Amino acid sequence: MNKSPSRYEMDMTSGPILPKMIRFSLPLMLTTILQLLYNAADMIVVGRFAGATALAAVGSTGAISGLLVNLFLGLSVGANVMVAQYYGANLKNGVSESVHTSVLLSFVGGIVIGVLGIFLSRPLLVLMDTPEDVLDQAVLYMAIIFAGMPANLTYNFAAAVLRAVGDTKRPLYYLTFSGLINVLLNLLFVIVFHMGVAGVAIATIVSQVVSMVLVIRCLMRQEGPLKLELKKLHIHKDKVIQIARIGLPAGLQSSMFSISNTLIQSSINSFGSVAMAGNTAAANIEGFIMGPLGAFHSATMSFVSQNYGAKKFDRLGKCVWYGVLLVMVCALLLGVPAKIFGETLLGIYAEEQDVIDWGMIRLNIMAIGYVIGCAGDSFVSGSRGTGNSLVPMLMSILCICVFRIFWLYTIFARWHTPEVLYLSYPVSWVIANTAHMITFLVHKRRIIRRETLKAA
Repeated sequence: MNKSPSRYEMDMTSGPILPKMIRFSLPLMLTTILQLLYNAADMIVVGRFAGATALAAVGSTGAISGLLVNLFLGLSVGANVMVAQYYGANLKNGVSESVHTSVLLSFVGGIVIGVLGIFLSRPLLVLMDTPEDVLDQAVLYMAIIFAGMPANLTYNFAAAVLRAVGDTKRPLYYLTFSGLINVLLNLLFVIVFHMGVAGVAIATIVSQVVSMVLVIRCLMRQEGPLKLELKKLHIHKDKVIQIARIGLPAGLQSSMFSISNTLIQSSINSFGSVAMAGNTAAANIEGFIMGPLGAFHSATMSFVSQNYGAKKFDRLGKCVWYGVLLVMVCALLLGVPAKIFGETLLGIYAEEQDVIDWGMIRLNIMAIGYVIGCAGDSFVSGSRGTGNSLVPMLMSILCICVFRIFWLYTIFARWHTPEVLYLSYPVSWVIANTAHMITFLVHKRRIIRRETLKAA
């Protein structure tokens, strides 16, 4: 198979690694930033024109949405790794079957997750002690968002397929277009038609449908093994097993994060709707730090996957360490300004000073913490790129999720302050990153030893 059949694809198995990782990551970073800007537009429009209660309603749904969605979105990680490994190994049929399986699996999964989300939203929000003045609006927002879940998941899986072969530019183009539609519809539905959280949710799912249509059209117009043909849509059992083997642990890990974050959200809820609004605004700002860093994690995983498929094991460690370097530098460049200009940024989301004060409590602890927090995910991405997803999941669940729950019921229960609550994040990151680094280094050594024995 020609390794570079189009100008959008990238051969990650030869040549200098760092420049290619940067070239891969920059469009993906811009994609993430645009996505965050559009999400921020949702928050700003709601906070400014529908009030703090509506802002709290939208923000209170994030943990639950993540709990239900992240499990299945984790499977897109498996799709990315599988396509990249087949691509690196020059296996055309494997790439084609992976593409068709991934697209159909994501659409069906989106229907299942959507139905579950609609029916479970109110009980879960009640379980989280969501205040009465927020509950009904939060339920309405979640019901509409989950109705668009098939489009959301299908786009994410198809974009993961493109990233596997180095194409991060076209998803950027599609998101730019659909995001502009999202912003315009936000302004129309909320400001003109006074639809509140329902208007924001409808604007979101319309933009998701547009992005799904564009990325599916892209795959259908591809040449070679990436080409999507509707008549070939089929769930190949062996491909589903491979996707699940890599993606299911990643999804479970994300869902476990969501469980611990749900408990943290419940703790924030105990401080009232103003604290919830401040937390929502601060978390949205933090997304502009953490989100772009995810581009380097995706780059690390795709580069490791292709080189693993091509059996170029000497490049695996370099890919991961370059990923760590890029994450730490970028986190500093983004985190320091977020901390310095925190009050000004929070003022964009809400005018109330008490909301801004609550947001600053979180930003003062979290903004710089992502330098530590996200660096370790490069080791996780490296492990997943070689197909080892179970051990990183177990390490993350133990060192982050279980630890944070322990923190809530011991440290936070004793000192019931928001500062103590937010400290659970950086402390758990330090513990987890140490474990992930050791896990990757041991796993890489085993791979090299195994291949050496095979060659002998």
